[in-house]
Amino acid sequence: MKRSVLTSLVLVTVGIIFGAILVSNFNGGVDLGFARAGGDVKLGGPVPISNQSAGIKAISDNFVAVAKAVTPSVVAITVTTSGKKAEKNMPRDFFHFFGPDFKAPDQQPEQGFGSGVIITPDGYIVTNNHVIDDAEKDGIEVVMHDKIRFKGRLVGTDPSTDLAVVKIEAKDLPAAALGNSDNVQVGELALAIGNPLGLTSTVTAGIISAKGRNINIIRDNYNIEDFIQTDAAINPGNSGGALVNMSGEVIGINTAIATTNARYQGYGFAVPVNLLKTVAADLIKEGRVRRGYIGVEIGLVDQTMANALGLSEAKGVLVQKTVSGGAGESAGVKDGDVILSVDGKEVNAPNELQSYIATHHPGDAVTLKLYRDGKTFEKQVTLRAREEDKAVATAAEPQKDNDEEATPESPKAMKFDNLGMSVRSLTSDEKKELEVDKGVLVTDVKPYGEAFNRFVGKNSVIVEADRKAVNTPGDLKKIVDARKPGDSLLLRVRNERGTAFVALQIPK
Repeated sequence: MKRSVLTSLVLVTVGIIFGAILVSNFNGGVDLGFARAGGDVKLGGPVPISNQSAGIKAISDNFVAVAKAVTPSVVAITVTTSGKKAEKNMPRDFFHFFGPDFKAPDQQPEQGFGSGVIITPDGYIVTNNHVIDDAEKDGIEVVMHDKIRFKGRLVGTDPSTDLAVVKIEAKDLPAAALGNSDNVQVGELALAIGNPLGLTSTVTAGIISAKGRNINIIRDNYNIEDFIQTDAAINPGNSGGALVNMSGEVIGINTAIATTNARYQGYGFAVPVNLLKTVAADLIKEGRVRRGYIGVEIGLVDQTMANALGLSEAKGVLVQKTVSGGAGESAGVKDGDVILSVDGKEVNAPNELQSYIATHHPGDAVTLKLYRDGKTFEKQVTLRAREEDKAVATAAEPQKDNDEEATPESPKAMKFDNLGMSVRSLTSDEKKELEVDKGVLVTDVKPYGEAFNRFVGKNSVIVEADRKAVNTPGDLKKIVDARKPGDSLLLRVRNERGTAFVALQIPK
């Protein structure tokens, strides 16, 4: 019995000691991937990359520095509208405005969220026109980076550039530094800062992926689109926010995206800051934009058009029509001229010229380098206000000349199979109805033929070919037959929108 009791005591003692050892091991003696020291649990393993590249660290540090410096200058804007806003901000084809992000229960007044950038220490803020458009009275609220809220007062808008200025009553605000968008280069790094999807003070990174984009989204008769394109992620609510370079300078105001689902799919578009500077200064000073105009309708010069005009390469901007009594006409600019540069700055797309001129006021003088009939020369143009150029959107006046009417023996109809179109003579009644005194009517256009691809439409009137008057199909045939395959042919075509130059290439 004694031995049994003694044995039991020994076993219990050993069990206690062994249990204590087990507990000790589980508490720190056995390495299970964590340890307890002073009551704290240590997690994780060794640093996988201990020798980080100095270049990578410098880029990362630069991102951090820019984000810290600029984020306080970007505000959130809450807009209350009467309920009409949603229709204006629905996607339009592939491109559309991406903010503000509206919430509207049961067709009640809507509330949307966008962004803005502080541009003066005393409270002037730039945003997009489509962010504050249709805001109710006292319906604009500005929320600062530090969560302080202000009532915003609308100072002015410029629908042509989709910009607007809002004012809050505050002092010593962190105004953003404004850069020079002319110096922006494709491929350089950029940050987008704003308030997407209700996520305030969001920073995303990307590059400048293109410049000078015209996506035809601004629905204004005098729209000016010269967007900077970026792949930095932007979404509804980013509208009016900042696109920033690696020096912390604002280079654009984020405005639109290319998407099929109303969310980020890779490409966003920002209004260049140089355009912003002029617009904002005018709105702050006068409440409206004072913009100078040349008074011309302009078009793109591609290689076919260049060949037809005698240019060695596709460059410049074609003057389709000068406005009667406008600044350009008064300075000696003529229909069919090609504007190669303005103030020494090359322009190779209509929106490039528009964007540059939009930074000038009525009374400012600009120097145009023009090409005409194989020669280049300069003309100084004193810009005028838009009120003087009201005829810019009207159809061209019919050109008068002394050409004879078609003779009885002239063919009344003719096919131009190589150009993919058919034409016929105009009757006297048609000339009167179409307000022309010459020309041939395009009666048929073959789908995907040369005329179709160059936007010569059915029922349009060809009034000139190679700057010669066209009265009959025979006149047009003589001019076409004089051209060799591969040559370009310059036509002047009139339709319901007006008169324009069109270039066709004679198929090989």
